[in-house]
Amino acid sequence: MRILISGASGFIGGAVSSHFEQKGDEVVRLSRGGSSARTIVWDPEKAFLDREELEGFDVVIHLAGEPILGRWTADKKRRIFASRVESTRLLSQTLAALAHPPRCFLSASAVGYYGNRGEEVLTEESLPGNGFLSHVCIEWEHASKSLEKRGIRTLHTRFGTVLGKGGALSKLLLPYKLCLGGPLGTGQQWMSWVALEDLVRAIDFSLRDSTLSGPVNVVSPQPVRQLEFAHTLASLLHRPSFFPQPAWLLQLLFGDMAREVLLSSARVQPKKLLQAGFQFQSPDLKCSLQKLIC
Repeated sequence: MRILISGASGFIGGAVSSHFEQKGDEVVRLSRGGSSARTIVWDPEKAFLDREELEGFDVVIHLAGEPILGRWTADKKRRIFASRVESTRLLSQTLAALAHPPRCFLSASAVGYYGNRGEEVLTEESLPGNGFLSHVCIEWEHASKSLEKRGIRTLHTRFGTVLGKGGALSKLLLPYKLCLGGPLGTGQQWMSWVALEDLVRAIDFSLRDSTLSGPVNVVSPQPVRQLEFAHTLASLLHRPSFFPQPAWLLQLLFGDMAREVLLSSARVQPKKLLQAGFQFQSPDLKCSLQKLIC
C-alpha cells in the first residue's frame, strides 16, 4: 500500500509509521517541516495543503493533534479543537476533491466521545457524552463527512489511554518510582486503555477489513478501574500506592482536564473489532505493563 500519515512524529504516529514501513508499505508523511520524497508539507492553521501532491495514495491515516494533558486554558482548548477538527476538515475536503482519492481514510478519535458515564458499558452504538472533550470528538468525526459523501470508507478510531514506552505512561512512572503514586480521586472510575502494539495492529486490521467503517473503539476488552491500574503499576515497580490524589486537588491543578480525563469514567468495549475477528495480543493490564517496565 501507499500510505499517507499525519502526526507521524508523535508517540502513536511513529509506531504506526514504523509498522507499515517494516511490512514493506510505502509511507509518506504529512509534516510542517521541509518537503522531500517521503514528506509532504502542510500547514493546517493557514489552510495550506497542495492538492496535487495527495494524488495516488491507497489510504490516509490522520493522527495529528495537540496533546490533551495539561491545564486547559482558553488557548489550550483552542489548540486542541483546531488541531483536530480544522486539520481533519482541511485534509478531508482536499482528499474528497481529488480525481483519484484514497479508498480509505482513517482518523484518530478518542473514547472521550462518551464523556463521564459511570458504570455504563459503552460500545460504538452508545450516544456521545457532554463536556468539552465530547464536543471536540463529535466535531472531529463530523469533519470528515465530505469523504463519506464521496463514498470513501472512513474510520474513526476511538482510542483509549495508550500504554507504550513513552506517552502517558512515562508521565505516571516518576511519582510511583518516588513512592508517591496512588489512585486518582476515589479510583472507582473506569479506565479504558490499549497497548500500543495492539493499537497499531488494530489500525492495520481496520484498513484491510473492508467491512469496518465509521466509529471503531480501539481499547482492550478488559477495562480496569483506576484503583486497579494504580495498584498494578505500583506492585510491578515494587513500590507502595499509598498516596491517592484527591479529586479536589486534581481539579485545582488541572481544572476541566482533571474532570474530563483523569476523573472521568468510561467503560468502553471494542465491539466492532471483536465482531470482525480481531485478536488482542495484550488484553491484560498486568501483562502489558510487565512488558513495558520489567
